[in-house]
Amino acid sequence: MKNIRNFCIIAHIDHGKSTLADRLLEFTDTVAGKDMEAQVLDDMDLERERGITIKSHAIQMEHEIDGTNYTLNLIDTPGHVDFSYEVSRSIAACEGALLIVDATQGIQAQTISNLYMAIDNDLEIIPVVNKDEVEDQIVELLGCKHEEIIRASGKTGMGVEEILRAIVERVPAPKGDPKAPLQALIFDSVFNPFRGIIAYFKIVNGTISKNDFVKFVSTGKEYNADEVGVLKLDMSPRQSLSAGNVGYIISGIKTSKEVRVGDTITHVQNPCDKAIDGFQEVKPMVFAGVYPIETEDFENLRASLEKLQLNDASLTFVPESSAALGFGFRCGFLGLLHMEIVQERLGREFDMDVITTVPNVSYRVYDKKGEMTEVHNPSGLPDLTLIDHIEEPYIRATVITTAEFIGPIMTLCLGKRGELVKQEYISGNRMEITYDMPLGEIVIDFYDKLKSISKGYASFDYHLHDFRESKLVKLDILLNGESVDALSTLTHVDNAVTFGRRMCEKLKELIPRQQFDIAIQAAIGAKIIARETIKAVRKDVTAKCYGGDISRKRKLLEKQKKGKKRMKQIGSVEVPQKAFLAVLKLD
Repeated sequence: MKNIRNFCIIAHIDHGKSTLADRLLEFTDTVAGKDMEAQVLDDMDLERERGITIKSHAIQMEHEIDGTNYTLNLIDTPGHVDFSYEVSRSIAACEGALLIVDATQGIQAQTISNLYMAIDNDLEIIPVVNKDEVEDQIVELLGCKHEEIIRASGKTGMGVEEILRAIVERVPAPKGDPKAPLQALIFDSVFNPFRGIIAYFKIVNGTISKNDFVKFVSTGKEYNADEVGVLKLDMSPRQSLSAGNVGYIISGIKTSKEVRVGDTITHVQNPCDKAIDGFQEVKPMVFAGVYPIETEDFENLRASLEKLQLNDASLTFVPESSAALGFGFRCGFLGLLHMEIVQERLGREFDMDVITTVPNVSYRVYDKKGEMTEVHNPSGLPDLTLIDHIEEPYIRATVITTAEFIGPIMTLCLGKRGELVKQEYISGNRMEITYDMPLGEIVIDFYDKLKSISKGYASFDYHLHDFRESKLVKLDILLNGESVDALSTLTHVDNAVTFGRRMCEKLKELIPRQQFDIAIQAAIGAKIIARETIKAVRKDVTAKCYGGDISRKRKLLEKQKKGKKRMKQIGSVEVPQKAFLAVLKLD
Protein backbone atom coordinates (compact mmCIF):
# COMPACT_ATOMS: atom_id res chain seq x y z
CA MET A 1 0.00 0.00 0.00
CA LYS A 2 2.87 2.40 0.72
CA ASN A 3 3.67 2.39 -3.03
CA ILE A 4 0.21 3.56 -4.15
CA ARG A 5 -0.57 7.24 -4.86
CA ASN A 6 -4.05 8.53 -5.78
CA PHE A 7 -4.21 12.04 -7.23
CA CYS A 8 -6.39 14.20 -9.46
CA ILE A 9 -5.72 17.21 -11.67
CA ILE A 10 -7.71 20.38 -10.92
CA ALA A 11 -7.69 23.72 -12.75
CA HIS A 12 -9.83 26.35 -14.47
CA ILE A 13 -11.34 25.66 -17.92
CA ASP A 14 -8.71 25.27 -20.69
CA HIS A 15 -5.68 25.53 -18.42
CA GLY A 16 -4.29 22.30 -19.85
CA LYS A 17 -5.42 19.48 -17.49
CA SER A 18 -6.05 16.90 -20.20
CA THR A 19 -2.90 17.84 -22.14
CA LEU A 20 -0.74 17.41 -19.04
CA ALA A 21 -2.45 14.07 -18.38
CA ASP A 22 -1.37 13.01 -21.91
CA ARG A 23 2.28 13.80 -21.09
CA LEU A 24 2.10 11.86 -17.80
CA LEU A 25 0.64 8.81 -19.58
CA GLU A 26 3.26 9.08 -22.33
CA PHE A 27 6.16 9.46 -19.91
CA THR A 28 5.12 6.44 -17.82
CA ASP A 29 4.53 4.34 -21.00
CA THR A 30 0.93 3.71 -19.94
CA VAL A 31 -0.32 4.47 -23.44
CA ALA A 32 1.52 2.86 -26.35
CA GLY A 33 2.71 5.17 -29.12
CA LYS A 34 0.10 3.97 -31.62
CA ASP A 35 -2.77 4.65 -29.19
CA MET A 36 -1.53 8.11 -28.26
CA GLU A 37 -3.65 11.04 -29.42
CA ALA A 38 -4.37 14.50 -28.02
CA GLN A 39 -6.58 14.42 -24.89
CA VAL A 40 -6.46 10.62 -24.93
CA LEU A 41 -8.68 10.31 -21.83
CA ASP A 42 -11.56 12.33 -23.33
CA ASP A 43 -13.16 9.32 -24.97
CA MET A 44 -16.67 10.71 -25.57
CA ASP A 45 -17.28 12.11 -29.10
CA LEU A 46 -18.86 15.19 -27.54
CA GLU A 47 -15.71 15.89 -25.51
CA ARG A 48 -13.54 15.68 -28.61
CA GLU A 49 -15.79 17.95 -30.68
CA ARG A 50 -16.14 20.65 -28.04
CA GLY A 51 -12.59 20.33 -26.75
CA ILE A 52 -13.78 20.15 -23.14
CA THR A 53 -13.76 17.44 -20.47
CA ILE A 54 -17.28 16.46 -19.38
CA LYS A 55 -16.61 13.30 -17.36
CA SER A 56 -13.84 12.60 -14.86
CA HIS A 57 -11.57 9.83 -16.21
CA ALA A 58 -9.59 7.47 -14.01
CA ILE A 59 -6.47 5.63 -15.22
CA GLN A 60 -3.64 3.73 -13.54
CA MET A 61 0.07 4.33 -14.30
CA GLU A 62 3.20 2.44 -13.19
CA HIS A 63 6.40 4.44 -12.61
CA GLU A 64 9.80 3.59 -11.15
CA ILE A 65 11.62 6.13 -8.94
CA ASP A 66 14.97 5.33 -7.30
CA GLY A 67 14.50 1.60 -7.94
CA THR A 68 11.01 1.40 -6.37
CA ASN A 69 7.97 0.73 -8.54
CA TYR A 70 4.98 2.97 -7.73
CA THR A 71 1.32 2.61 -8.74
CA LEU A 72 -0.17 6.01 -9.56
CA ASN A 73 -3.96 6.37 -9.96
CA LEU A 74 -4.75 9.55 -11.89
CA ILE A 75 -8.19 11.15 -12.23
CA ASP A 76 -8.52 13.89 -14.85
CA THR A 77 -11.39 16.27 -13.97
CA PRO A 78 -13.57 18.77 -15.89
CA GLY A 79 -13.13 22.54 -15.43
CA HIS A 80 -16.61 23.96 -16.11
CA VAL A 81 -18.77 25.11 -13.22
CA ASP A 82 -21.62 22.91 -14.56
CA PHE A 83 -19.54 19.80 -13.89
CA SER A 84 -18.18 20.74 -10.47
CA TYR A 85 -20.04 17.74 -8.99
CA GLU A 86 -17.78 15.46 -11.07
CA VAL A 87 -14.77 17.23 -9.56
CA SER A 88 -16.06 16.82 -5.99
CA ARG A 89 -16.46 13.06 -6.50
CA SER A 90 -12.98 12.68 -7.98
CA ILE A 91 -11.47 14.60 -5.07
CA ALA A 92 -13.13 12.19 -2.61
CA ALA A 93 -11.23 9.28 -4.18
CA CYS A 94 -7.77 10.93 -3.88
CA GLU A 95 -5.12 11.94 -1.35
CA GLY A 96 -3.44 14.60 -3.46
CA ALA A 97 -4.11 17.05 -6.29
CA LEU A 98 -2.05 18.76 -9.00
CA LEU A 99 -3.22 22.38 -9.13
CA ILE A 100 -2.48 23.65 -12.63
CA VAL A 101 -2.40 27.36 -13.37
CA ASP A 102 -2.00 28.76 -16.88
CA ALA A 103 0.60 31.51 -16.59
CA THR A 104 -0.94 33.73 -19.26
CA GLN A 105 -4.30 33.90 -17.44
CA GLY A 106 -3.22 33.46 -13.83
CA ILE A 107 -5.54 32.28 -11.10
CA GLN A 108 -9.18 32.24 -12.19
CA ALA A 109 -12.50 31.84 -10.33
CA GLN A 110 -12.77 28.11 -11.01
CA THR A 111 -9.16 27.54 -9.90
CA ILE A 112 -10.09 28.94 -6.51
CA SER A 113 -13.39 27.08 -6.07
CA ASN A 114 -11.88 23.70 -7.08
CA LEU A 115 -8.88 24.35 -4.82
CA TYR A 116 -11.10 25.04 -1.79
CA MET A 117 -12.98 21.82 -2.51
CA ALA A 118 -9.66 19.93 -2.43
CA ILE A 119 -8.48 21.67 0.75
CA ASP A 120 -11.79 20.80 2.48
CA ASN A 121 -11.00 17.15 1.76
CA ASP A 122 -7.44 17.48 3.22
CA LEU A 123 -5.70 16.79 -0.07
CA GLU A 124 -1.98 17.51 -0.48
CA ILE A 125 -1.74 20.23 -3.16
CA ILE A 126 1.12 20.29 -5.69
CA PRO A 127 1.13 23.60 -7.59
CA VAL A 128 2.16 23.41 -11.27
CA VAL A 129 2.55 26.49 -13.45
CA ASN A 130 2.98 26.74 -17.21
CA LYS A 131 5.19 29.88 -17.19
CA ASP A 132 6.55 32.36 -14.61
CA GLU A 133 4.76 35.52 -13.69
CA VAL A 134 1.92 33.81 -11.79
CA GLU A 135 4.09 32.33 -9.06
CA ASP A 136 3.51 35.18 -6.60
CA GLN A 137 -0.27 34.70 -6.87
CA ILE A 138 0.09 30.96 -6.14
CA VAL A 139 2.35 31.60 -3.12
CA GLU A 140 -0.24 34.09 -1.83
CA LEU A 141 -3.16 31.71 -2.39
CA LEU A 142 -1.61 28.50 -1.06
CA GLY A 143 0.91 29.82 1.44
CA CYS A 144 3.56 27.53 -0.11
CA LYS A 145 7.21 28.36 -0.90
CA HIS A 146 8.42 29.50 -4.32
CA GLU A 147 10.61 26.43 -4.71
CA GLU A 148 7.63 24.09 -4.19
CA ILE A 149 6.04 25.26 -7.44
CA ILE A 150 6.82 23.04 -10.41
CA ARG A 151 7.26 24.66 -13.79
CA ALA A 152 5.91 22.44 -16.51
CA SER A 153 4.42 22.45 -19.98
CA GLY A 154 1.62 20.19 -21.08
CA LYS A 155 2.64 20.75 -24.70
CA THR A 156 6.35 20.01 -24.64
CA GLY A 157 6.37 17.67 -21.65
CA MET A 158 8.86 19.82 -19.72
CA GLY A 159 8.74 19.17 -15.96
CA VAL A 160 6.79 15.89 -16.22
CA GLU A 161 9.48 13.89 -14.43
CA GLU A 162 9.54 16.44 -11.58
CA ILE A 163 5.76 16.19 -11.28
CA LEU A 164 5.88 12.38 -10.98
CA ARG A 165 8.63 12.62 -8.36
CA ALA A 166 6.64 15.27 -6.43
CA ILE A 167 3.52 13.05 -6.48
CA VAL A 168 5.48 10.17 -4.96
CA GLU A 169 7.31 12.33 -2.40
CA ARG A 170 4.58 14.76 -1.36
CA VAL A 171 1.23 12.99 -1.80
CA PRO A 172 0.65 10.71 1.21
CA ALA A 173 0.06 7.02 0.58
CA PRO A 174 -3.58 6.02 1.18
CA LYS A 175 -4.40 5.04 4.76
CA GLY A 176 -6.39 1.90 5.46
CA ASP A 177 -6.12 -1.69 6.56
CA PRO A 178 -6.05 -4.41 3.86
CA LYS A 179 -7.06 -7.01 6.49
CA ALA A 180 -10.08 -5.09 7.86
CA PRO A 181 -13.64 -5.76 6.58
CA LEU A 182 -14.12 -4.46 3.03
CA GLN A 183 -15.18 -0.82 2.58
CA ALA A 184 -15.10 0.51 -0.99
CA LEU A 185 -16.59 3.85 -2.11
CA ILE A 186 -18.37 3.97 -5.50
CA PHE A 187 -17.46 7.23 -7.24
CA ASP A 188 -18.80 6.57 -10.76
CA SER A 189 -20.59 3.96 -12.85
CA VAL A 190 -21.26 3.31 -16.53
CA PHE A 191 -23.75 1.19 -18.47
CA ASN A 192 -22.38 -1.45 -20.82
CA PRO A 193 -24.98 -3.18 -23.07
CA PHE A 194 -23.11 -6.52 -22.94
CA ARG A 195 -21.95 -6.67 -19.33
CA GLY A 196 -24.54 -4.68 -17.38
CA ILE A 197 -23.53 -1.91 -15.05
CA ILE A 198 -19.86 -1.37 -14.24
CA ALA A 199 -19.15 0.46 -10.95
CA TYR A 200 -15.86 2.32 -10.31
CA PHE A 201 -14.69 2.36 -6.70
CA LYS A 202 -11.85 3.27 -4.36
CA ILE A 203 -11.04 0.75 -1.60
CA VAL A 204 -10.74 2.45 1.80
CA ASN A 205 -10.29 -0.72 3.89
CA GLY A 206 -10.07 -4.44 3.13
CA THR A 207 -9.45 -6.47 -0.02
CA ILE A 208 -11.78 -7.51 -2.84
CA SER A 209 -11.15 -10.59 -4.97
CA LYS A 210 -12.71 -12.13 -8.05
CA ASN A 211 -15.85 -14.24 -7.23
CA ASP A 212 -16.27 -12.63 -3.77
CA PHE A 213 -19.88 -12.36 -2.56
CA VAL A 214 -20.40 -8.63 -2.03
CA LYS A 215 -23.17 -6.33 -0.85
CA PHE A 216 -24.03 -2.73 -1.76
CA VAL A 217 -24.87 -1.12 1.58
CA SER A 218 -27.50 1.53 0.73
CA THR A 219 -29.56 -0.66 -1.64
CA GLY A 220 -28.94 -3.85 0.37
CA LYS A 221 -28.48 -5.91 -2.83
CA GLU A 222 -25.99 -8.80 -2.95
CA TYR A 223 -23.92 -9.87 -5.95
CA ASN A 224 -21.13 -12.14 -7.06
CA ALA A 225 -18.05 -10.17 -8.20
CA ASP A 226 -17.64 -11.72 -11.68
CA GLU A 227 -14.67 -9.50 -12.49
CA VAL A 228 -12.59 -6.91 -10.64
CA GLY A 229 -9.68 -4.95 -12.05
CA VAL A 230 -7.93 -1.65 -12.57
CA LEU A 231 -8.53 1.05 -15.15
CA LYS A 232 -5.84 1.33 -17.78
CA LEU A 233 -6.85 2.73 -21.18
CA ASP A 234 -9.15 -0.28 -21.25
CA MET A 235 -10.28 -2.30 -18.25
CA SER A 236 -7.54 -4.61 -17.01
CA PRO A 237 -8.79 -7.58 -14.87
CA ARG A 238 -6.94 -8.56 -11.65
CA GLN A 239 -7.34 -11.47 -9.23
CA SER A 240 -7.72 -9.13 -6.24
CA LEU A 241 -7.39 -5.45 -5.23
CA SER A 242 -6.58 -4.21 -1.74
CA ALA A 243 -6.95 -1.02 0.30
CA GLY A 244 -5.88 2.24 -1.33
CA ASN A 245 -6.47 1.09 -4.89
CA VAL A 246 -8.93 2.40 -7.47
CA GLY A 247 -10.68 -0.13 -9.69
CA TYR A 248 -13.91 -1.43 -11.19
CA ILE A 249 -16.36 -4.27 -10.49
CA ILE A 250 -18.62 -6.15 -12.89
CA SER A 251 -21.28 -8.21 -11.17
CA GLY A 252 -24.15 -8.55 -13.65
CA ILE A 253 -26.18 -5.63 -12.25
CA LYS A 254 -29.10 -5.07 -14.60
CA THR A 255 -30.94 -1.92 -13.48
CA SER A 256 -29.60 1.51 -12.67
CA LYS A 257 -31.63 1.77 -9.44
CA GLU A 258 -29.29 -0.80 -7.84
CA VAL A 259 -26.16 1.36 -8.03
CA ARG A 260 -25.80 4.71 -6.30
CA VAL A 261 -22.78 6.94 -6.58
CA GLY A 262 -21.47 7.42 -3.02
CA ASP A 263 -22.60 3.94 -1.92
CA THR A 264 -20.29 1.51 -0.08
CA ILE A 265 -19.40 -2.02 -1.23
CA THR A 266 -18.70 -4.60 1.50
CA HIS A 267 -18.54 -8.40 1.92
CA VAL A 268 -21.70 -10.37 2.77
CA GLN A 269 -19.83 -12.75 5.16
CA ASN A 270 -17.78 -10.12 6.99
CA PRO A 271 -19.52 -6.75 6.53
CA CYS A 272 -18.11 -3.41 7.71
CA ASP A 273 -19.70 -1.69 10.74
CA LYS A 274 -20.79 1.44 8.91
CA ALA A 275 -20.89 2.81 5.39
CA ILE A 276 -18.38 5.43 4.25
CA ASP A 277 -19.76 8.97 4.24
CA GLY A 278 -20.80 9.25 0.60
CA PHE A 279 -21.18 12.48 -1.30
CA GLN A 280 -23.48 15.38 -0.60
CA GLU A 281 -26.77 15.07 -2.42
CA VAL A 282 -26.47 17.22 -5.53
CA LYS A 283 -28.82 20.21 -5.74
CA PRO A 284 -29.97 20.99 -9.29
CA MET A 285 -29.86 24.66 -10.20
CA VAL A 286 -31.93 24.68 -13.40
CA PHE A 287 -35.10 22.74 -14.24
CA ALA A 288 -36.54 22.04 -17.68
CA GLY A 289 -39.13 19.68 -19.12
CA VAL A 290 -37.77 16.97 -21.45
CA TYR A 291 -40.40 15.36 -23.70
CA PRO A 292 -40.15 12.66 -26.39
CA ILE A 293 -41.17 13.87 -29.85
CA GLU A 294 -43.21 10.68 -30.35
CA THR A 295 -45.49 10.04 -27.34
CA GLU A 296 -44.98 6.26 -27.50
CA ASP A 297 -41.25 6.80 -26.75
CA PHE A 298 -42.02 7.80 -23.14
CA GLU A 299 -40.79 4.50 -21.59
CA ASN A 300 -37.69 4.52 -23.83
CA LEU A 301 -36.92 8.02 -22.61
CA ARG A 302 -37.25 6.86 -19.00
CA ALA A 303 -34.82 3.98 -19.62
CA SER A 304 -32.37 6.29 -21.42
CA LEU A 305 -32.43 8.85 -18.61
CA GLU A 306 -31.82 6.11 -16.02
CA LYS A 307 -28.79 4.84 -17.95
CA LEU A 308 -27.50 8.39 -18.36
CA GLN A 309 -27.97 9.05 -14.64
CA LEU A 310 -25.58 6.16 -13.88
CA ASN A 311 -22.85 8.00 -15.67
CA ASP A 312 -23.92 11.47 -14.57
CA ALA A 313 -25.04 11.47 -10.94
CA SER A 314 -25.89 15.19 -10.98
CA LEU A 315 -28.90 14.62 -13.31
CA THR A 316 -32.28 14.31 -11.55
CA PHE A 317 -35.70 13.68 -13.12
CA VAL A 318 -39.37 13.15 -12.18
CA PRO A 319 -42.32 12.42 -14.52
CA GLU A 320 -44.64 15.29 -15.50
CA SER A 321 -47.21 16.00 -18.18
CA SER A 322 -48.01 19.01 -20.34
CA ALA A 323 -51.08 19.88 -22.37
CA ALA A 324 -48.99 20.82 -25.41
CA LEU A 325 -46.36 18.08 -25.28
CA GLY A 326 -47.94 15.07 -23.56
CA PHE A 327 -45.96 12.99 -21.04
CA GLY A 328 -42.33 13.68 -20.24
CA PHE A 329 -39.92 14.41 -17.38
CA ARG A 330 -39.01 17.46 -15.36
CA CYS A 331 -35.22 17.24 -15.23
CA GLY A 332 -32.85 19.06 -12.89
CA PHE A 333 -29.47 20.23 -14.26
CA LEU A 334 -26.48 22.07 -12.81
CA GLY A 335 -26.52 24.70 -15.55
CA LEU A 336 -27.29 25.36 -19.22
CA LEU A 337 -24.14 23.67 -20.56
CA HIS A 338 -25.07 20.58 -18.54
CA MET A 339 -28.57 20.69 -20.05
CA GLU A 340 -27.16 20.97 -23.58
CA ILE A 341 -24.76 18.05 -23.02
CA VAL A 342 -27.54 15.81 -21.61
CA GLN A 343 -29.73 16.61 -24.61
CA GLU A 344 -26.89 15.78 -27.03
CA ARG A 345 -26.02 12.56 -25.20
CA LEU A 346 -29.65 11.42 -25.31
CA GLY A 347 -29.57 11.89 -29.07
CA ARG A 348 -26.19 10.25 -29.70
CA GLU A 349 -26.05 7.41 -27.21
CA PHE A 350 -29.73 6.43 -27.10
CA ASP A 351 -31.21 7.79 -30.38
CA MET A 352 -33.78 9.81 -28.42
CA ASP A 353 -35.10 12.95 -30.10
CA VAL A 354 -36.46 15.20 -27.38
CA ILE A 355 -38.09 18.60 -26.97
CA THR A 356 -36.78 20.69 -24.06
CA THR A 357 -38.91 23.44 -22.55
CA VAL A 358 -37.76 26.84 -21.27
CA PRO A 359 -35.44 26.31 -18.26
CA ASN A 360 -36.61 27.55 -14.85
CA VAL A 361 -35.13 27.66 -11.39
CA SER A 362 -37.05 26.46 -8.33
CA TYR A 363 -39.11 29.01 -6.41
CA ARG A 364 -40.60 28.84 -2.91
CA VAL A 365 -44.26 29.84 -2.90
CA TYR A 366 -45.89 30.75 0.44
CA ASP A 367 -49.69 30.69 0.69
CA LYS A 368 -51.92 32.75 2.97
CA LYS A 369 -51.69 30.04 5.68
CA GLY A 370 -47.91 30.35 5.70
CA GLU A 371 -47.29 26.93 4.11
CA MET A 372 -44.42 26.63 1.62
CA THR A 373 -44.37 24.64 -1.65
CA GLU A 374 -41.45 24.36 -4.06
CA VAL A 375 -42.38 25.18 -7.66
CA HIS A 376 -40.08 24.07 -10.50
CA ASN A 377 -42.56 24.68 -13.26
CA PRO A 378 -44.73 27.74 -14.08
CA SER A 379 -47.81 25.51 -14.52
CA GLY A 380 -47.34 24.32 -10.91
CA LEU A 381 -47.96 27.86 -9.60
CA PRO A 382 -51.09 27.99 -7.37
CA ASP A 383 -53.90 30.47 -8.03
CA LEU A 384 -52.70 34.07 -7.57
CA THR A 385 -55.42 34.79 -4.98
CA LEU A 386 -53.96 32.09 -2.68
CA ILE A 387 -50.33 33.28 -2.85
CA ASP A 388 -48.96 35.41 -0.04
CA HIS A 389 -45.44 35.87 -1.46
CA ILE A 390 -42.83 34.09 -3.62
CA GLU A 391 -39.14 33.69 -2.81
CA GLU A 392 -36.49 33.10 -5.47
CA PRO A 393 -32.99 31.63 -5.07
CA TYR A 394 -30.07 34.07 -4.91
CA ILE A 395 -26.48 33.11 -5.65
CA ARG A 396 -23.20 34.56 -4.43
CA ALA A 397 -21.26 35.16 -7.66
CA THR A 398 -17.52 35.83 -7.88
CA VAL A 399 -16.12 37.47 -11.02
CA ILE A 400 -12.36 37.82 -11.48
CA THR A 401 -11.29 40.26 -14.19
CA THR A 402 -8.75 42.91 -15.17
CA ALA A 403 -9.50 46.51 -14.20
CA GLU A 404 -10.34 47.69 -17.75
CA PHE A 405 -13.55 45.59 -17.92
CA ILE A 406 -14.96 46.56 -14.50
CA GLY A 407 -17.42 49.15 -15.92
CA PRO A 408 -19.23 46.92 -18.46
CA ILE A 409 -19.27 43.97 -16.02
CA MET A 410 -20.87 46.05 -13.27
CA THR A 411 -23.48 47.34 -15.74
CA LEU A 412 -24.24 43.74 -16.76
CA CYS A 413 -24.60 42.58 -13.14
CA LEU A 414 -26.83 45.53 -12.19
CA GLY A 415 -28.99 44.84 -15.26
CA LYS A 416 -29.49 41.33 -13.87
CA ARG A 417 -30.70 42.77 -10.51
CA GLY A 418 -27.34 42.10 -8.86
CA GLU A 419 -26.29 43.67 -5.55
CA LEU A 420 -22.61 44.44 -5.04
CA VAL A 421 -21.19 42.73 -1.93
CA LYS A 422 -17.51 43.67 -2.24
CA GLN A 423 -14.71 44.35 -4.68
CA GLU A 424 -11.01 44.03 -4.09
CA TYR A 425 -7.71 43.92 -5.94
CA ILE A 426 -6.07 40.49 -5.90
CA SER A 427 -2.77 41.35 -7.56
CA GLY A 428 -1.51 43.83 -10.14
CA ASN A 429 -4.55 45.06 -12.04
CA ARG A 430 -6.75 42.00 -11.41
CA MET A 431 -9.92 42.46 -9.38
CA GLU A 432 -12.37 40.18 -7.67
CA ILE A 433 -15.98 41.43 -7.61
CA THR A 434 -18.61 39.65 -5.53
CA TYR A 435 -22.32 40.05 -6.27
CA ASP A 436 -25.57 38.61 -4.91
CA MET A 437 -27.82 37.88 -7.88
CA PRO A 438 -31.06 36.01 -8.60
CA LEU A 439 -30.25 32.60 -10.09
CA GLY A 440 -33.12 32.96 -12.56
CA GLU A 441 -31.37 35.95 -14.18
CA ILE A 442 -28.05 34.23 -14.84
CA VAL A 443 -29.46 30.92 -16.03
CA ILE A 444 -30.01 31.87 -19.63
CA ASP A 445 -27.37 34.13 -21.11
CA PHE A 446 -25.29 35.71 -18.34
CA TYR A 447 -22.12 33.67 -18.89
CA ASP A 448 -22.06 34.27 -22.68
CA LYS A 449 -22.51 38.01 -22.20
CA LEU A 450 -19.83 38.14 -19.52
CA LYS A 451 -17.34 36.42 -21.83
CA SER A 452 -18.12 38.71 -24.77
CA ILE A 453 -17.89 42.03 -22.88
CA SER A 454 -14.64 41.01 -21.19
CA LYS A 455 -13.13 39.56 -24.42
CA GLY A 456 -12.92 36.21 -22.63
CA TYR A 457 -10.80 37.49 -19.74
CA ALA A 458 -13.38 37.45 -16.94
CA SER A 459 -13.93 34.21 -15.08
CA PHE A 460 -17.04 33.40 -13.12
CA ASP A 461 -18.00 31.07 -10.29
CA TYR A 462 -21.08 30.87 -8.08
CA HIS A 463 -22.81 28.96 -5.29
CA LEU A 464 -26.35 29.06 -3.91
CA HIS A 465 -26.57 31.68 -1.17
CA ASP A 466 -30.16 32.11 0.08
CA PHE A 467 -33.81 32.69 -0.90
CA ARG A 468 -35.31 36.20 -1.00
CA GLU A 469 -38.79 37.58 -1.53
CA SER A 470 -39.43 38.81 -5.09
CA LYS A 471 -42.29 40.15 -7.17
CA LEU A 472 -42.65 37.43 -9.77
CA VAL A 473 -45.38 36.96 -12.37
CA LYS A 474 -46.28 34.10 -14.68
CA LEU A 475 -45.92 35.07 -18.33
CA ASP A 476 -48.07 33.02 -20.73
CA ILE A 477 -47.67 32.77 -24.49
CA LEU A 478 -50.93 32.37 -26.41
CA LEU A 479 -51.28 31.20 -30.01
CA ASN A 480 -54.71 32.10 -31.42
CA GLY A 481 -55.95 32.44 -27.85
CA GLU A 482 -54.66 29.02 -26.73
CA SER A 483 -51.95 28.98 -24.06
CA VAL A 484 -48.77 27.00 -24.90
CA ASP A 485 -47.77 25.75 -21.44
CA ALA A 486 -44.30 24.68 -22.58
CA LEU A 487 -43.42 28.31 -23.39
CA SER A 488 -44.73 29.91 -20.19
CA THR A 489 -42.15 31.27 -17.74
CA LEU A 490 -41.94 32.86 -14.31
CA THR A 491 -40.26 36.24 -14.56
CA HIS A 492 -39.73 39.39 -12.51
CA VAL A 493 -42.38 42.13 -12.84
CA ASP A 494 -39.80 44.65 -14.18
CA ASN A 495 -38.69 42.33 -17.00
CA ALA A 496 -42.08 40.90 -17.97
CA VAL A 497 -43.09 43.39 -20.68
CA THR A 498 -39.76 43.49 -22.54
CA PHE A 499 -39.38 39.70 -22.24
CA GLY A 500 -42.93 39.13 -23.53
CA ARG A 501 -42.38 41.48 -26.46
CA ARG A 502 -39.09 39.84 -27.42
CA MET A 503 -40.66 36.41 -27.19
CA CYS A 504 -43.53 37.35 -29.52
CA GLU A 505 -41.10 38.84 -32.07
CA LYS A 506 -38.89 35.75 -31.97
CA LEU A 507 -41.81 33.34 -32.39
CA LYS A 508 -43.09 35.38 -35.33
CA GLU A 509 -39.80 34.66 -37.12
CA LEU A 510 -39.84 30.95 -36.29
CA ILE A 511 -43.40 29.70 -36.65
CA PRO A 512 -44.12 28.86 -40.30
CA ARG A 513 -46.97 30.72 -42.03
CA GLN A 514 -50.27 28.83 -42.29
CA GLN A 515 -53.37 29.20 -44.44
CA PHE A 516 -54.87 31.44 -41.74
CA ASP A 517 -53.72 34.37 -39.55
CA ILE A 518 -51.96 33.41 -36.31
CA ALA A 519 -52.05 35.78 -33.35
CA ILE A 520 -49.09 35.45 -30.98
CA GLN A 521 -49.75 37.10 -27.62
CA ALA A 522 -47.90 37.43 -24.33
CA ALA A 523 -50.16 37.69 -21.30
CA ILE A 524 -49.91 38.13 -17.54
CA GLY A 525 -53.12 36.67 -16.15
CA ALA A 526 -55.91 38.16 -18.29
CA LYS A 527 -53.87 41.19 -19.39
CA ILE A 528 -52.27 41.02 -22.85
CA ILE A 529 -48.92 42.85 -22.83
CA ALA A 530 -47.60 42.15 -26.36
CA ARG A 531 -48.88 40.88 -29.69
CA GLU A 532 -47.57 39.93 -33.11
CA THR A 533 -49.54 38.53 -36.06
CA ILE A 534 -48.33 36.04 -38.66
CA LYS A 535 -50.31 36.83 -41.82
CA ALA A 536 -51.89 34.00 -43.75
CA VAL A 537 -50.40 32.59 -46.94
CA ARG A 538 -52.81 33.75 -49.64
CA LYS A 539 -53.37 32.59 -53.14
CA ASP A 540 -54.24 35.33 -55.62
CA VAL A 541 -57.79 34.15 -56.38
CA THR A 542 -58.51 37.20 -58.56
CA ALA A 543 -55.64 36.54 -61.00
CA LYS A 544 -57.82 35.07 -63.76
CA CYS A 545 -60.51 37.71 -63.27
CA TYR A 546 -59.31 40.78 -65.17
CA GLY A 547 -61.50 43.71 -66.26
CA GLY A 548 -65.27 43.54 -65.86
CA ASP A 549 -67.27 44.40 -62.79
CA ILE A 550 -65.50 44.85 -59.41
CA SER A 551 -68.23 42.82 -57.64
CA ARG A 552 -66.92 39.64 -59.32
CA LYS A 553 -63.54 40.13 -57.66
CA ARG A 554 -65.17 40.98 -54.36
CA LYS A 555 -67.25 37.80 -54.51
CA LEU A 556 -64.09 35.66 -54.98
CA LEU A 557 -62.33 37.42 -52.09
CA GLU A 558 -65.35 36.92 -49.79
CA LYS A 559 -65.38 33.24 -50.71
CA GLN A 560 -61.67 33.01 -49.82
CA LYS A 561 -62.27 34.83 -46.52
CA LYS A 562 -64.97 32.29 -45.57
CA GLY A 563 -62.59 29.41 -46.29
CA LYS A 564 -59.87 31.05 -44.13
CA LYS A 565 -62.35 31.52 -41.28
CA ARG A 566 -63.35 27.86 -41.38
CA MET A 567 -59.70 26.82 -41.46
CA LYS A 568 -58.91 28.93 -38.42
CA GLN A 569 -61.56 27.02 -36.47
CA ILE A 570 -60.17 23.59 -37.31
CA GLY A 571 -56.49 24.43 -37.90
CA SER A 572 -53.90 23.99 -35.17
CA VAL A 573 -50.55 25.75 -34.94
CA GLU A 574 -47.45 23.55 -34.89
CA VAL A 575 -44.63 25.04 -32.80
CA PRO A 576 -41.26 23.87 -34.18
CA GLN A 577 -38.52 22.60 -31.80
CA LYS A 578 -36.38 25.60 -32.89
CA ALA A 579 -38.89 27.91 -31.21
CA PHE A 580 -38.43 26.26 -27.80
CA LEU A 581 -34.66 26.57 -28.11
CA ALA A 582 -34.70 30.12 -29.48
CA VAL A 583 -36.39 31.38 -26.34
CA LEU A 584 -33.10 30.64 -24.56
CA LYS A 585 -31.10 32.71 -27.00
CA LEU A 586 -33.31 35.76 -27.26
CA ASP A 587 -30.38 38.08 -27.79
